[in-house]
Amino acid sequence: MNSKPKKIAFHTFGCKLNFAETSTIARSFYEKGYEKAENKETADLFVINTCTVTDNAEKKCKSLIKQVRKKNPNVQIALVGCYAELRPEEMQKLDGVNYILGNEEKYKLLEHVEKTYDNCYTITGNINQSKIFSPSYSLGDRTRSFLKIQDGCDYFCTFCAIPYARGHSRYDSIENLINEAEIIANHGTQEIILTGVNIGTFGEKDGSSLFDLLQELEKVKGIKRIRISSIEPNLLTDEIIELVAKSKIIMPHFHIPLQSGSDKILSLMKRKYQRKVFADRVRKIKNLLPNACVAADVIIGFPGESDEDFMNTHDFINELPISYLHVFTYSDRPEAKSKQFSNKVSSKVKKERSEKLHNLGERKARLFHKENFDTQASILWEDRKNKDFIQGFTENYIQVKAAYNPKKVNTIEEVYLNNIDDNGDFLTTFDK
Repeated sequence: MNSKPKKIAFHTFGCKLNFAETSTIARSFYEKGYEKAENKETADLFVINTCTVTDNAEKKCKSLIKQVRKKNPNVQIALVGCYAELRPEEMQKLDGVNYILGNEEKYKLLEHVEKTYDNCYTITGNINQSKIFSPSYSLGDRTRSFLKIQDGCDYFCTFCAIPYARGHSRYDSIENLINEAEIIANHGTQEIILTGVNIGTFGEKDGSSLFDLLQELEKVKGIKRIRISSIEPNLLTDEIIELVAKSKIIMPHFHIPLQSGSDKILSLMKRKYQRKVFADRVRKIKNLLPNACVAADVIIGFPGESDEDFMNTHDFINELPISYLHVFTYSDRPEAKSKQFSNKVSSKVKKERSEKLHNLGERKARLFHKENFDTQASILWEDRKNKDFIQGFTENYIQVKAAYNPKKVNTIEEVYLNNIDDNGDFLTTFDK
C-alpha cells in the first residue's frame, strides 16, 4: 500500500471539454488541502485525463505514462476519461497505473484516493445508460474559462467512438449554467467558451435551445466575451448566426466540422448533412459577418475515399472562405462501425493527402490574416507567450502578441494589426 499523496499534477489530452472537466476534478483536490505540484516530476499523484478520438491520442497517453514513471518512480498515476472508459482492460496491463476511472466515475477520484486501495483500482460503468450530467467549468486561467453545457452524443457517426465513451446526449439547465457563468465572472474571468460533445443538441429534449442559452448568457455581468465551440453544420441555425451578428458579446468565431467535401463519404460516415448545407452555413456567416473566423475539421483517408473524393474535398474547401483548417488522418477505432469497412486507404496515400490539406490550410490562414491586415481589432490579452511576449486573441480569433507587459493581462484593448512576424503571428505595440 502506498501512502496518501500530498502533491498532485494533471495532464489533459484532447478537447476543450476535457480541460473543463480536469479543472473541476482538480478543484475537488485543492479544496481538500492537496497541493498543486510544480511539475509531474515532483507530484505524488499524477492524473491523466485521456482521449480516444484517434489512435495517436492513445499512443501519446501511453508514452506519457512511461516518461512520468521513469522520472518519478514513486508517483501514483490515475487514468480517467474516454480512453479509460472504453479500454480499462488494456490500461490495466500498463505498468505503474494505480487508478482507472471511466467518464462517470472520474469525478469521484478524490473519494477513491482517500480510500485504502490495491495496486490497480479500476471502476468504469455503463456510460450508455447514464442520464447524469456532471457540471464542469475551468478556473485558474485569469482570462477565459471553458464552460461545459452538454455531454454525450446520439449521432453515432461511423468513424467515431465518442458516443460509446460518453453516452447519450444530455445537458444542464439554463439556470444552472447561468449560475456557473456568474461564478466564473466573479473570479474576474472575462471570456467563456461553451463546450460539449455536440452542443447544438442543447435543450432539444426540454423545449429550450442553444439560442435561448446564448441570449441568457449575454446578460451575465462581467462576461465580455462568449465563444461557441464546435457545432454541427445542420445544427447551426439562422437565428444563432443572426444573434452572433447582432451581439457585442458573442464572438464572430465559428468552428464547424465538415469531415469531408464528398457527399459519398459524408453518407458513409452517417453525417446528417450534405456538403451544400455546410457551404450554405459558411456563406450565411460571411454575408452577415464578413470578418468572422470560420474554422473547419476534416478527416482524410476514410475507408472508400477515392482520389476523386479527396479532390472534391480539397476543391470544395478551396472555394469557400474558410479561415483555419484542422486536418485529421483517419484511424480505425475499435468501437466504430467504420473499422469493418473495406477499401482502406493506404498509409502512404493518407500521408500525401494530409500534406496537401495542411498546405491548403496554411494558405487559407495566410489569406485570412491578409484580409485582416492593417485593421483595428479588440484584443483580450492573456499571459506570456514566452519570456518576451504577451499574447491574446481578437474577437475573430486571430492570435496577436506584443512585448510583455504584466499590467495588460486580462485587459481588453483596441490595437492595429499592422505587423506580421516571421512566424506568421501578428505583432503589435501598445503605443499607437
